[in-house]
Amino acid sequence: MRILRAADYRVMPWKNGGGTTTEIAVSPDGAGLDAFDWRVSMARVEGSGPFSSFAGIDRTLSVLEGEGIVLDVAGRPAARLTPASQPFAFPADLPTSATLIAGPITDLNVMTRRGRTAHSLERMTISRPMDIATEAGSTLILCHKGEAALTGAGSIRLGPLDTLLLGPDAPVLRVEPARDTTLFVVQITTAA
Repeated sequence: MRILRAADYRVMPWKNGGGTTTEIAVSPDGAGLDAFDWRVSMARVEGSGPFSSFAGIDRTLSVLEGEGIVLDVAGRPAARLTPASQPFAFPADLPTSATLIAGPITDLNVMTRRGRTAHSLERMTISRPMDIATEAGSTLILCHKGEAALTGAGSIRLGPLDTLLLGPDAPVLRVEPARDTTLFVVQITTAA
């Protein structure tokens, strides 16, 4: 179990050089863009344009801040993503471009190497205590808005954009929000 504080995340250029991304976690630790099994990051998107292509990668995107974007995947309008919409999954090796709806956005990206790992991404808004069960692989809990205390393996407090990274033997966690809190829960498993 590791607590990843927002102030410690690594900022690096996009693969296509069009902006920057804030890496929350990557496996294996320190892996580059062509060698990761999985990667979770946030990106600030300042303008419309093409996405970087990642061969053999599955990707899920969710809008954290801003009005949103419209994605075009493989030449077809695929999704209109806003802070209220569900996360959108697509192959990261298909030609993809985005059109901003009304100004810059910040998005959350989860990427896994096809054939090695798989993932799910869920947004949760909670206002009362609840339990989160972990999967057999890695679980990341990102506190997007608000604050949350997590108990089950000690007591941990997450502030905005802090993340808790749990391994496969993690217990069920009890989440107690300080006020209305939005969490993103990423489950990463080894591909069958």
